[in-house]
Amino acid sequence: MAVPSIPLAVRRQIETNGIRLACYEAGPSDGPCVVLSHGFPELAFSWRHQVPALALAGYHVLAPDQRGYGGSDRPTEVTDYDIFHLTGDLTGLLDAIGVERAVFAGHDWGGLVVWQQALLHPSRVAGVIGVNTPFFPRFPMAPTEIFRLTGGDNHYILYFQEPGVADAALASDVRAVFSRLMRRGVPPKEISAMPVGADRNWAQAVQQGALVGEALLGDAELEAYAEVFEHTGFTGGLNWYRNFDRNWELTPEQDGARIEVPCLMVTAEWDPVLTPAMAQGMAPFVADLETHMIDRCGHWTQQEQPDQLNRLMLDWLGRRFPAAR
Repeated sequence: MAVPSIPLAVRRQIETNGIRLACYEAGPSDGPCVVLSHGFPELAFSWRHQVPALALAGYHVLAPDQRGYGGSDRPTEVTDYDIFHLTGDLTGLLDAIGVERAVFAGHDWGGLVVWQQALLHPSRVAGVIGVNTPFFPRFPMAPTEIFRLTGGDNHYILYFQEPGVADAALASDVRAVFSRLMRRGVPPKEISAMPVGADRNWAQAVQQGALVGEALLGDAELEAYAEVFEHTGFTGGLNWYRNFDRNWELTPEQDGARIEVPCLMVTAEWDPVLTPAMAQGMAPFVADLETHMIDRCGHWTQQEQPDQLNRLMLDWLGRRFPAAR
């Protein structure tokens, strides 16, 4: 399996939380630490535009292929992917490099992880950056029940729950998944034709549905994703979804919980999955919150509008956690 490169970063294996994570590391070791958490179905490679920008600004950057992804370990049990394992992995990264606290930035599923990082490991979190994914307070009922109420039995997250089904469908044509799924955002009026729907035919829609929006990945980038996922499959990432209810059941103390560290929330105007409106209810639960929206941007923000995201992140970091250079 070829390892995609990221400018200015070295790739290393880090022992953490009982597993090994493949991690890109860049920037001065004495700079403020920033940990980048990717989503589904992505890799640390998704942060290829942010890693060098942060490193050049004086930040010590860690971007792991997270548990179940890429060059990192892929445990076999579904319960090995609950939120305690996922946040424990990121805390273990800090232990491995001798850093007490970091700013954690996350996109998509990685956003859910970094918001939980602030609740489950508050002493290790200096700040949080949510990219597209807002902080969600603890649901009043099991998440799968809410998904069923909002999307019916055909909701795609319910489809993801059965081990082996979505795994096989997505793995049957990996290049189609990435060439069709990772596309630039379109205005809301065109969203109904997007190849991502809340239905049980999600994988088929991604592979065979009408193409909407311009292709996001160049040939080399598409090959980087495809080669890795052809080797690893999608089961590791799908297992994160299979812990939604478990995570909820194990965290009853989070009812009404607040995040007290400085936080930046970056929304994307045209994200059909994590809409800007979803971030409007964060203020009562996040004590120190700054919010910005990137116009004309879809779901894959750090790859679609990297310059704008870098500018927002660096401006906020520079004011709240300034680097020496």
